[in-house]
Amino acid sequence: MNTELLKLYPHDLWENFGNLCDAPHPSKHEEAALAWAKGWAKEHNIQVEQDKTGNLLFTIPATKGMEDRTPVILQGHIDMVPQADSDKKHDFLKDPIEPIIDNGWVRANKTTLGADNGVGVCAAMACATTKGVKHGPLEILVTVDEETGMTGAEGLKKGFVKGKILINLDSETEGELYVGCAGGLDANFERKYTTVATPEDMKGFKFIVTGLHGGHSGMDINLGRANANKIAVRFLTKAINDFDACIASIDGGGLRNAIPREATAILAVPAKKATAFKNFAKKFETMVKAEFAATEENLAISVKAVDTPTKVIREKAVRQFLGMIFAIPNGVLRMSDSMENLVETSNNVANFKAENGVMSAKCLLRSSVDSAKDALGDRMTAIAELAECGLELTGAYPGWKPNMESPIMNTCREVYKKKFKTEPKIMAIHAGLECGLFGACYPDWDMVSFGPTIEHPHSPVERVNIESVGKFFDFLTEVLKNVPVK
Repeated sequence: MNTELLKLYPHDLWENFGNLCDAPHPSKHEEAALAWAKGWAKEHNIQVEQDKTGNLLFTIPATKGMEDRTPVILQGHIDMVPQADSDKKHDFLKDPIEPIIDNGWVRANKTTLGADNGVGVCAAMACATTKGVKHGPLEILVTVDEETGMTGAEGLKKGFVKGKILINLDSETEGELYVGCAGGLDANFERKYTTVATPEDMKGFKFIVTGLHGGHSGMDINLGRANANKIAVRFLTKAINDFDACIASIDGGGLRNAIPREATAILAVPAKKATAFKNFAKKFETMVKAEFAATEENLAISVKAVDTPTKVIREKAVRQFLGMIFAIPNGVLRMSDSMENLVETSNNVANFKAENGVMSAKCLLRSSVDSAKDALGDRMTAIAELAECGLELTGAYPGWKPNMESPIMNTCREVYKKKFKTEPKIMAIHAGLECGLFGACYPDWDMVSFGPTIEHPHSPVERVNIESVGKFFDFLTEVLKNVPVK
C-alpha cells in the first residue's frame, strides 16, 4: 500500500482503498478483492453473506438511539475497468494498482485507478467503522461485474437485501444528486472470413493509432473525443481504395464501456506504391490531428515497415466489414429533451478485430428512452444485414426513471443545502447505474446516487479529487444521520 494514502481524510476510507488497490479486481476476476472484504468484515465482527452471483452483503446494527430509522442500503460495485498505457507492463490479474498522490488528486501509475467504484465501496465500509458516525439499520451491498454487463445487479434475488432506501455511491461529480440513468444494450457483430496468399511484390506495414484520451463511454461520450476504431477504419478504407492495400489483421479498442484509445492493423501495400503510401500516412495524421486539435493533443498516427504477411483477408469480406464499421453511428446521437445538457442516446464503437478467421465488432448502445435504445438496436441490425454480418444483441438493461418526489432525494437535498450552504444539482446520468436493475427486483426501493469527483474513468488518466472525497464522505454520514424514521 502507498502509506501516503493513510495521511488523507477520511482515514478509514483511504485505508480501505489502499488495501483494495493491493487486491487485483478487474471485472469477472474480483476473487482477491472479495476475499479482502470478507477479511475486513471478520476483523470488525461484521456479519457478511455472499449470494450465488458473488455479491456481498454486510449487515451492521443501528448505532445507539438510531434503531427507529428506515433501514438503508449503501451500494457500490467492487470490479474495475482494466486499462493501461501501451508502454506500461501491468498484469491486472496479479499486479496491485499503484496509487499516486498528485497535486490534490489520486491517480494510478499509467493504469486505471479503480476509483470507479472502489472509492464508493470503501466509503460505505468506512461508515461502519469510523468513530462518531451515526446510522440506523445499515446494509452494505457490494456487487460484482458491473463494468462488463452488470451481472451482479442482474443476479440479485428478492429477499437477499432487507433495507428500504438504497444509496448508490457510483456517481462521479461531487455536489450532484442523481435520480435517473440510461439503459444499455450490447451489439456484437461477427463474420467469418477466408484468406488468400499475399500478392507478389508487396511490402508489409503496421498501422498504429495511439495517444487518445479515451474515457468512459457514458460520462465522456459528449466531450468530442476521437474514437481510435473510427480513425483506423477511415485510414484502412483509403489504403484499400487508393493504394490497393490488402489487410491481414486488425485489432482496435478494448472494453465495451471505454472509448477506444488505440488501434492497430497489419497490411500489405504494392512495393511500387509504398513511398506514396507512407506520405499519405503522414498527411492523414496531420489532417486528423487538426480535426481533433481541441480534444486530442497527444494523438499519433503512424505506419512502420514490418515483415510482409503471407496471407491477407479476401477483399470483398474486408471491404464489407470496414464499410459496416464506417456506417455504424458513433458518439452522441440525441440530447435529452427533458433535462438540460444530458445525452439521451449514444453509441460507442468499442472494439473491432480481424484475426484467426473471424471479424468481430462490439458496440455499447445507451439511451434513457427505452424505445430509442430499441430503435438503435434495429438500426444496427439493418446495417449488419447489408454488410452480410451476423449480429447478436445482448446484455440489455433498463434505465432508471427519475422520481422527482423521491423522499431520500429530498432528504439529501436538504442536508446538502444545510451543510454546504449551496443547492446541489439534481441530475440524471447517461452512464448506466445498477439502480435500473435494482428497481426491477425491488420496485419499492427509494433510490438516489452520489459520489466524489472522478475524472476520466475507464482510462489510464483516471483520477479522483482528494478534497471531494472528504466532502462526499461528510455528506454521506450526515445523510445517514438524517434518514427518516420508519
